[in-house]
Amino acid sequence: MIIAVGSQNPTKVNAVKKVFNKVFGNCIVVGVKVPSGVSDMPMCFDESFKGAKNRAKNAIKKIKKADFAVGLEGGFEETKEGTFLCGYAAVIDKKGNFGIGGSTRVLVPEKIVAEVKKGKELSEVMDQLTGQKNTKKHNGAVGYLTNNLLPRTKWFETTLICALSRFIKKELYQE
Repeated sequence: MIIAVGSQNPTKVNAVKKVFNKVFGNCIVVGVKVPSGVSDMPMCFDESFKGAKNRAKNAIKKIKKADFAVGLEGGFEETKEGTFLCGYAAVIDKKGNFGIGGSTRVLVPEKIVAEVKKGKELSEVMDQLTGQKNTKKHNGAVGYLTNNLLPRTKWFETTLICALSRFIKKELYQE
């Protein structure tokens, strides 16, 4: 089974490898660079989810032999309680069926949100805060904010498992 991932970011690709191998057995997972069609830091559910769905659609177009394609997208959601970092997964099969899932959410400190609203990418803010490079390719903001109790790869794994429910229990989703 071939799985296309709409990203070459190792945290996303590794999450897909772990989950698909657990659910379907030995899979070939290929990360491909595709556009998300949304801003670098989505600021609401609709934009974040659209980015995940676009990544999946674009990945399956690029890897035509893929059995599934996955799009993973992180973004902010503003609420009256504060701004949360959220992740979304979209999975498409070669027949065009979609599965979708969402992550747990972590409250983002206002000083980080303020920097992102000024136009910085979250990864840039996190790199400055942590003194590391390419935070988003490692444990990410969610990992840092949880002291790596929930690293970014694991965060995306749970998100992807939720999206795969449509394919794991496909008999329940048939119309």
